Amino acid sequence: MKNLFFAGCFFVISVTSCNISPSFLVKNELNIDRQDEVIVLSRMFIEQKFQIDEGFSPVFECDGQVLPSQLDDLDGDGKWDEAAVLINLKALQEAKIKLRNVAAADSPVFEKRTNLRLGILQADGTYKEVDEYDALPCYDGFEIIAQAESVNWENDKIGFRVYFDCRNVKDLFGKLKPEMIIDKIHTPEIPNYHELADWGMDVLHCGSSLGSGGLALMRKDSLYRLGSTDVYRYKKIVEGPVRSVFELNYAGWHVEGDILEATERITIYPGKYWFESDVTFNGISEGDQIVTGIVTSKLKKEPFEMSAGKFTCIGTHDVQSLNNDELGMAVLVPAGETGKISGTSNIDFFKLGNQTVIEKSFSNIISETYYISQKCNNNEPAKHYFSAVWGLEKEQWKTEEGFKKYLSEEGEKLSSPLKIY
Repeated sequence: MKNLFFAGCFFVISVTSCNISPSFLVKNELNIDRQDEVIVLSRMFIEQKFQIDEGFSPVFECDGQVLPSQLDDLDGDGKWDEAAVLINLKALQEAKIKLRNVAAADSPVFEKRTNLRLGILQADGTYKEVDEYDALPCYDGFEIIAQAESVNWENDKIGFRVYFDCRNVKDLFGKLKPEMIIDKIHTPEIPNYHELADWGMDVLHCGSSLGSGGLALMRKDSLYRLGSTDVYRYKKIVEGPVRSVFELNYAGWHVEGDILEATERITIYPGKYWFESDVTFNGISEGDQIVTGIVTSKLKKEPFEMSAGKFTCIGTHDVQSLNNDELGMAVLVPAGETGKISGTSNIDFFKLGNQTVIEKSFSNIISETYYISQKCNNNEPAKHYFSAVWGLEKEQWKTEEGFKKYLSEEGEKLSSPLKIY
C-alpha cells in the first residue's frame, strides 16, 4: 500500500471557482497548549467542503501557514481515504483551517517525523526493506532474519521495536536527536545499537518479560504470551511525516486447545513519547482479556498506578536503563475497560527447563512483568497507549513526578480530542 504524502515544493495554489476559501474549524477545549496534535479527516468530510480537481490534492492552511499533512490510502485501492494533519493550538484556541487545491506535482514536502522499517537479511549481508513479510516459525529452530531482530518504528522523540520471531517482546531505542535512525541500525553506520552513541541506544533489558508493551491473553488467572504462533505477519499500512501505521497479524495461536488469532495495529505520531495500539482478538472465550505490561527486572522502586483523564495508567520509573540511568514506562487503558493490575513472579523459567529460544535464554512463560488487563470482545479492536521516556534525553524525565505530569497531560488530551466542525 502506498502512503500518498505530498511531494515537491509549494509554489502555486489553485484558485477555486469560489472567491471564499472553503474551511472548517478546529477547537482545543482544554486549558492547556497542545503541540503536535494530529487530526484525521475522512475523504468524505473534505469532499463535502470543496471539490478536489483531477490531478490536484488538498492543502491545509492556518493563519497563512501550510500545515504538515499526508493523504493515506488505508485500504490499498490506490485512492486516499484519510488526510492526517498536524496542528499546534494554544489553550482554548479555536482555529480556522482553509482548504486549497494544489497541483499534485507542486505539493509541499514536509519534514519526516515518523518512520517504519522491517529489513530482511539478504544473501550479501545487507537488509532489504519490505512492506509485508511472514516471520519464520520457531518449530524447527531459531533464526534471526530481521534487521535489529525486529519490526522497528520511531518518531522524532523515541523508537520502539518488536522482535520478529516467536518471542514477540517489545523493546526501546532511547533517542538523543530528532533524526530518523532505525534505517541505519545494524548497518555499518550504526553497527552496535547496544552502546551509547550521539543518536542514543537500545535502553531496555527485556528477558522473558513483556518488555515495553508486549501482548498476552488473560484467561481466568493465567497469562498466555502472544507468541509462538503458526503465522506472524507484518504489513505496512502507511508511512509519512504526520503518522505511520502498520499491522502485526498472529494466526494459529494455540491456547488451552483453542486456536485463536490476534491483530495489533500500531500508530505513531510526531512529538509524542507514546504509540497507539489497537488490538483485536478472534476466537476468545467469555471473560478473556488483553494484557500488556512493563519489564521489572531492574526495578528497585515500586510501580505506580494513577488516573490520567479517562484512562487508568500503570507505570514504572527508576534507574533501570541499560545505560544505568532513568527510564520511565507506562500503559494507558480506558478506565471503563480496565481489568486486573498485578505483577508476575520473578522466577527464571528458562533455568527451570522451559526453554523456548535457547539462543536467547528465553522462556515463553512470562516473568518479571508489571501488567494491566483490558476487557475486550471478539473481533472488536481495543485501544491502549504505551509511553516511554529516557532521563538522558530530557531533564523532566529524571524524576517520577516529571513523567507522571506528562502522562496526566497526555491522558487529558487523549480524553478530549480536538473538536472539528
